[in-house]
Parts: sequence; C-alpha cells; structure tokens
Amino acid sequence: MLAALLVLVVLVVAAGAGLYMRAGRQLQHTAALGDYPGRPAPGRGTNWLLVGSDSRSELTRQQRRELHVGNNDVRNTDTIMVLHSGDHGPTLVSLPRDSYVPIPGHGSRKINEAYADGGPKLLTRTVEQATGLRIDRYAEVNFLGFVRIVDALEGVRLCLDKPLVDEKSGADFPAGCRRMNGTQALAFVRARYADPEGDLGRVKRQRQLLGAVADRMAGSDVYLDPSRLTRVMDASLAALTVDDRAGVGQLLDMGWSMKRIAGGGGAAATVPVRQPGVMVAGAGSVLRWDESGAKRLFLALRNDDPIPTSADK
Repeated sequence: MLAALLVLVVLVVAAGAGLYMRAGRQLQHTAALGDYPGRPAPGRGTNWLLVGSDSRSELTRQQRRELHVGNNDVRNTDTIMVLHSGDHGPTLVSLPRDSYVPIPGHGSRKINEAYADGGPKLLTRTVEQATGLRIDRYAEVNFLGFVRIVDALEGVRLCLDKPLVDEKSGADFPAGCRRMNGTQALAFVRARYADPEGDLGRVKRQRQLLGAVADRMAGSDVYLDPSRLTRVMDASLAALTVDDRAGVGQLLDMGWSMKRIAGGGGAAATVPVRQPGVMVAGAGSVLRWDESGAKRLFLALRNDDPIPTSADK
C-alpha cells in the first residue's frame, strides 16, 4: 500500500515546480510525533514510519462487498514499515501487523492495535519503544486512497506463481500475470488467511505491489500525459497524511529512497521472527520477534550500518 508514496514523489519531481507548489497546498498533516520520558535518542540517518491504515468509512457499498469488509470504521493498520535512509543506502523494514509487542499503557498486544488505541502518535511511540529507533517522519495511506491511486494509474500488473483465493479479503486470482484495478490490488495485498505464511506472506505481497506501482509509474504514458499525471498526483495527495513538520521536500527525499529500493538499489527486510502463529489469550494468533536478531537489525539501522545479511530478504 505504501507504493502510493512513491507515486506522489516521482510525479512531483517529473512535473516540476508547478505541481510541487500544488502538492504543498494539498498535503495533509497530523500530530504523529511527540516527546515522552525514555524516548530513544536520535541515531544516524533518517527514519520514516510508513503506515497503511484500513479505515473504510468512505468505501462505497460495492467496494465493501468486493473487499468483504463490514460497515464498521475500524482504525487498525494493515501495513507498518520503517524506512531508513543514510550513508549506506536506504533500507525498508516490514513490521508484521501481528507482531506481539508492548503498547504503552495497554500491555502487550498486536502492534497494529496501537493505532486503534491511540492513533498515529501511540503507534509511533510503540514502534520507537519496540525497536529502539527514533522515528523522524511519519506518512500514512488509507484504504480508499490506495484504491483510487491504482485506478488513476489504470491498474498495475501483478504476477502469481500459484492461485490466490482468500474469502476474507476478496482475493480470487489464478496463477499467472494480470492487470489489477485498485479494488483487486487491495484484495491481493490484504490476503493472508489462505496463505500458509500468514502475515509474513502478506508482507512479501506488499513489497511486490510496491514494485508493480513503481514500474507503472515509469511508463511514458503517465509522465507524458498531463491529465493522467495530475489525476494520479491528486489521488496520491488525497490518500496521504504526514507528520506536522514534513513537507514536499522531505517527501522527495523519502521518495528517492523508495525508488532505489524498488529498483534493487537498497535493502528490504522483515524483522526476524522467532515464533509465528503463537496463540495468546486475549490476542489470538501473534508473531513473536527473534529478540537477538531484531536487536542486531535495529542496532545496525540506528548506527547507519549495513543490516545483517540474514535479515535482507
């Protein structure tokens, strides 16, 4: 889902000063960062917290039916990633939504519940406390916004090695390659119950979708069509919310890092997991991190060192 961020920044760079100024006027902000006792000190480089929220209040009845979601406006996060940029190139680390971590003031729970309990600020604090990283910037994309971005691109091409059928997400795709619209792409990236890897499999599809949107954006039919260019940029800005101090300039820096990763010029990893699918009373099936592996990974990011090769996947 975070591919929408890449769409925004590449469009702004390609279109020049006019769209840059337009983007600045439309950019939405939220209070996502704040000081508190025991907050991690700043490390080397810049850390973005990238979030895909599953707010569904603006979905149409047909979209709800196709995505198999109810009418309740839940406030969880299907996608949580940390993007680190520094001297050794960008690194994108996925934090599975079922990660079992302490949420300040709420005990240990799934990490995505921090957003439901206290919005962006509590989620940011939870990630900082769990990783030891200072989060410098925050960016969020919502359900409906993501659908509109892919539709503005007139779909993205996605390939599957085997069929993907998941009744709860609405995914029903045969093996092979196909062009997916926004609703289909969201069903593809949300599927996890029919995947033997569960939440870890969904993380891989999130990265696959990121690459697919980046490829679509690189097409001349987007860059050289002013009308489509504007539609995609407006859809991206409507879907995107950033922290109070982030502007278009910061988004450009972040976007180039995302572009490098999508092109194979950076590193992508998932936090090491010790026990996937562990049942915990009151929390359901959770993922427990490999504490030593996670500590090495986040220490490398904090010091702006290359991440351990065992985590790069």
